[in-house]
Amino acid sequence: MDTPHHGTEEIVLKGIAAAPGIATGPAYLYTKQIPRVERKAITPDDVDAEIERLQAANARSEKELRKVLTFAEQKLGSQSATIFEAQIMILGDAILMGSIKHRIATELLNAEFIVADEINKYRQMMLASPDEYMHERAHDVDDVMNRIIRNIQDQKLYSRLEGASIIVSETLAPADTVIFSRNQILGYATDLGGVTSHAALLSRSLKIPAVVGLHNATKQIATGDSLAIDGYAGVLIINPTPDTLKILQARAERFLAFAQELAGIAALPADTLDKKHIELSSNVEFAEEVEFARLQGSEGVGLFRTEMQLIGKAAYPSEDEQAALYARVAESAFPHPVIFRTFDVGGDKLAPDGQHEENPFLGWRGIRVMLDRHDIFLDQLRAILRASTRRNVRIMFPMVSTVTEVQQAKHLLRQAMDELKAHGVKFDARIKVGVMIEVPAAAMMAEQIAAEVHFLSIGTNDLVQYIMAVDRGNDAVARLFQPYHPAVVRTLRHVVEAAHRKNIWVGVCGEMAGDPLATAFLVGLGVDELSVIPPVLPEIKKIIRSIKVKDAKRVADKVCSLHTEAEIRAFLSSMIKNKVPEIPLEFEGTSH
Repeated sequence: MDTPHHGTEEIVLKGIAAAPGIATGPAYLYTKQIPRVERKAITPDDVDAEIERLQAANARSEKELRKVLTFAEQKLGSQSATIFEAQIMILGDAILMGSIKHRIATELLNAEFIVADEINKYRQMMLASPDEYMHERAHDVDDVMNRIIRNIQDQKLYSRLEGASIIVSETLAPADTVIFSRNQILGYATDLGGVTSHAALLSRSLKIPAVVGLHNATKQIATGDSLAIDGYAGVLIINPTPDTLKILQARAERFLAFAQELAGIAALPADTLDKKHIELSSNVEFAEEVEFARLQGSEGVGLFRTEMQLIGKAAYPSEDEQAALYARVAESAFPHPVIFRTFDVGGDKLAPDGQHEENPFLGWRGIRVMLDRHDIFLDQLRAILRASTRRNVRIMFPMVSTVTEVQQAKHLLRQAMDELKAHGVKFDARIKVGVMIEVPAAAMMAEQIAAEVHFLSIGTNDLVQYIMAVDRGNDAVARLFQPYHPAVVRTLRHVVEAAHRKNIWVGVCGEMAGDPLATAFLVGLGVDELSVIPPVLPEIKKIIRSIKVKDAKRVADKVCSLHTEAEIRAFLSSMIKNKVPEIPLEFEGTSH
């Protein structure tokens, strides 16, 4: 077991770069108080009082979140505060709260136990998902659950500290990130979390350096330890030496100049030096994010995750509810396109009526669920079609593994069109349809699938884990999650060439699309579109505008000829340093 490091030796912990910036200062080890929940029987006479405790706690939780929301809006603007609106919506969900009250009354158990048990159903669905993005959303749901329970138990939450500090914690909820920012915070470092966590997104908005995914930083650091955080390279340094501090200072000055250069790039086109245009769009989950993405230079939405509507819900939203949301998103993005991915749910993944599966990674999810649940699928298809009247809406099917699935989904889309037509409802009859390539079978059959649709979009996160047969959430094998493994890069080339043989465009919407290391390689493969999280849009655009297609093709050819991921990473690092030396990549230090 690791112990806090109190010596003088410099140790570099490698994590994931979540928010840019460099800072040095003392550590503050934050251990969040998780409320303890016990199962207690109550009598029928206690039911009304227990429900009153629940309602009072719910009201107090909403009041707290509205304060956080107001503070976040004042400090960050409405775009960055949407997560708190989503959490307030969970508190206000009548079906969820009705179910909790019903269980208290019928099972005669205490309110906090039922709250934990009921909300944990959704949390477990998300944690069991093979999609790391859903793991991040599970932490948001967890935060709502703990807030309600803490208020049922009338506990207080401590969030003030003295002096400037780098916060080190196992994980940080969005509210923690915002509330702590009232203090003099130099940086955030967490054991858990990914680049898409809301804490990471908020850190970027707050302009506070953050490194996540450090695994065991909390076991090696004590409050008061001397730290340096590099949010560009994704490292946390314990006891940095004077030489290291000089290197970091020089990096900080260079990246500050780079950030100032990026500030003026949003309005410029994502064109290479030889005028090849790359469609640069964004991955979003809430309608409110579309405007922020546009301000960062996004040309529309390359992936709208429709299943985010299901968080904390006991039932699927109605067709009308969905249509209203999709219309708002389409209107916000107009005249640029929006790609709505149909519900990627199933097995243990965020389905209100989900079932437990022994292996949800290989289970009933994505298009498989929708082809078995025509009622839900047709509701969603009709809702998307109703939002398509301005002709900037596209539909994308996830987790496809066979041509037959694509044909069946298209058949149901035609049925949805016929039903709307019969009722005189307007929609785009020539709406474009695409498929996510994230299963090796789909990648191998890319040309045949491409013959059925208007575009392909490669979901690299799932594709990598299925090609490599590795769960990157499992520390024992996480090192084998290799996005630049030769098998992966050659599969990407195969998919791009297959799409182009059928004269359709192909994009990338997984994490690789937003990795500066991959940009020249993907352009060289001939990828037509990159869809990334909004904060990295200017950086990726800068790289695109700094390269020529002919040079990028040589990069792609070289990458596809190499035999190990280490060789590919080293080659791409050298290329990007030569072409765009300001781009943050690595910190040269002693890793631990």
